[in-house]
Amino acid sequence: MAAEQGMPSSALRVLEEALGMGLTAAGDAADAVAAEGAYYLEQVTITEASEEDYEYEEIPDDNFSIPEGEEDLAKAIQMAQEQVTDTQILEQKTVFPSKHIVPEVIEDFLCNFLIKMGMTRTLDCFQSEWYELIQKGVNELRAVGNVPDVYTQIMLLENENKNLKKDLKHYKQAADKAREDLLKTQKERDFHRMHHKRIDQEKNKLINDLKGLKLHYASYEPTIRVLHEKHHTLLKEKMLTSLERDRAIGKINELQATFKNVAIGHNYHVPKIKVAQNCEKENTSEGPTQKGVREAREQIKHKTKMKDNTKDSEFPIDIQPNPNLNLFKENLCPAKFDYKLHNIFRLHELPVSCIAMHPEKDTLVSCGEDRLWKLVALPKGNVLVTGFGHTDWLSDCCFHPSGNKLATSSGDTTVKLWDLCKGDCILTFEGHNHAVWSCTWHSCGSFVASSSLDTTSKIWDVNSEICRCTLYGHTDSVNSIEFFPSSSTLLTGSADKSLSLWDARTGKCEQSLYGHMHSVNDATFAPRGHMIASCDACGVIKLWDFRKLLPIVSIDVGPSPGNEVNFDSSGRVLAQASGTGVIHLLDLKSGQIHKLMGHDTEAHTVVFSRDAERVFSGGSDGTVREWS
Repeated sequence: MAAEQGMPSSALRVLEEALGMGLTAAGDAADAVAAEGAYYLEQVTITEASEEDYEYEEIPDDNFSIPEGEEDLAKAIQMAQEQVTDTQILEQKTVFPSKHIVPEVIEDFLCNFLIKMGMTRTLDCFQSEWYELIQKGVNELRAVGNVPDVYTQIMLLENENKNLKKDLKHYKQAADKAREDLLKTQKERDFHRMHHKRIDQEKNKLINDLKGLKLHYASYEPTIRVLHEKHHTLLKEKMLTSLERDRAIGKINELQATFKNVAIGHNYHVPKIKVAQNCEKENTSEGPTQKGVREAREQIKHKTKMKDNTKDSEFPIDIQPNPNLNLFKENLCPAKFDYKLHNIFRLHELPVSCIAMHPEKDTLVSCGEDRLWKLVALPKGNVLVTGFGHTDWLSDCCFHPSGNKLATSSGDTTVKLWDLCKGDCILTFEGHNHAVWSCTWHSCGSFVASSSLDTTSKIWDVNSEICRCTLYGHTDSVNSIEFFPSSSTLLTGSADKSLSLWDARTGKCEQSLYGHMHSVNDATFAPRGHMIASCDACGVIKLWDFRKLLPIVSIDVGPSPGNEVNFDSSGRVLAQASGTGVIHLLDLKSGQIHKLMGHDTEAHTVVFSRDAERVFSGGSDGTVREWS
């Protein structure tokens, strides 16, 4: 340290110029460091105290044990003194000299500083000039000495500061990343918490539904028990009735044989008085079986007389021109799409299943699931005629070409013909095994076709009152049926996802059209007859070229089912009744779809007026809505 304090002023001046620090401060710091860092060894002489002044410590018997036969006072005292000396040595703090830090030479310090700062050219210049001076033997340079400790400490502190800043930067980045992860985790936590609440609500709802279903199921058990008892009772009654029926049939056969013998010429001599007496007896003691036999006999006689007087109808041989072609040429006005809800007619207590427009008058017929059909006068919606007679819901209706008769189909497996003037049923066709979905008139007015859930379609002769033909081919329910205008070609749509074209005269399937992926709910011809439109249970509408029997376009307005499709009188607009209650109007020219929204529940049917200025739709709430 003495050498450092006596450092030449020239060397310190060079160091100050390089580091920009004052000599006085550096000297004071060097003195302080020198003062703090002075360590030295001091020799200590321990004098042995006399025995008289020595204070003895009590030594426990456990620590010192002297073997027997060697008990010596001098040895015991020596051992005690050695123990005390060892204790003092252990308690005394030994001061070790600090490690001497070799100070850095000024030359090396400057070189390291220039290398650290990247001043390579300055370094080269400094080294070349420094070593030239050394070679010249300048004595002042040899006595430059070492760098004071304060400069070294400053450099160390700067390096430590830089390292701390780097660590701080890394820690900040880690903290930012941790903050982002925390926010992300909180969002995921909130999402999972919300998802858990929703699942918990759904679970509670399902539990309540299950409880309600259990109670509902428990309430059915006594009803099922009563129904089983009624079923067994009816089976017994059915057996008895079948026995009575067999007896009645046997008697009828005997009576028919008797009538035939009478017709041939076999005369049976029976006194008139006895016959009158027998008749009076029979009338007086006539039971349910005899009454049934008599009624069956009268019906047989009536039918035989009717069959003798009526003949089977024939399909027209000459193809008549389609009257809708001239109507299309006359109707050149632009198609209408801006329909607004104008009126609501509440006609039925249960859903409306079908609406049909009168071919000549401004009236319509609506059929409902309440087993009624109603003839309604427009525009006020007055009910003119109400038809009673079906024992189950009505599915479809169709006007006679002349407009004076009506055909209806029902879930009671029958098709009925009605006189619109009186509202009376004039004819009933029975033959289907399940519900009848649809019916249609032939353009000649002598035939009615029907389609049923039993996978068949039937063609009925109105004059002879018989089924002329049954169409087999579909593998599932036949949901719609329609005659091609002024032709004997039939179009059917089925739940087996196909459309079929039939020749009504032969009952053979001429062509089948495939393309739908779901059950076909309805299919219809365009007024001009060049196009077929169909809709299925997923809301897909398909247009088909009737001449080429190929699909033209497929339009998906689902996923709600399409219940019915119908063209306007010009054939340029197609309307579809949707399961969501929306009426879709498709512009066949531009492909645009317009929506009529007004039904609160499902829309089952839709139809245009004759002049296409109004649209009528029926919904599951029992109402018919007028759009104009």
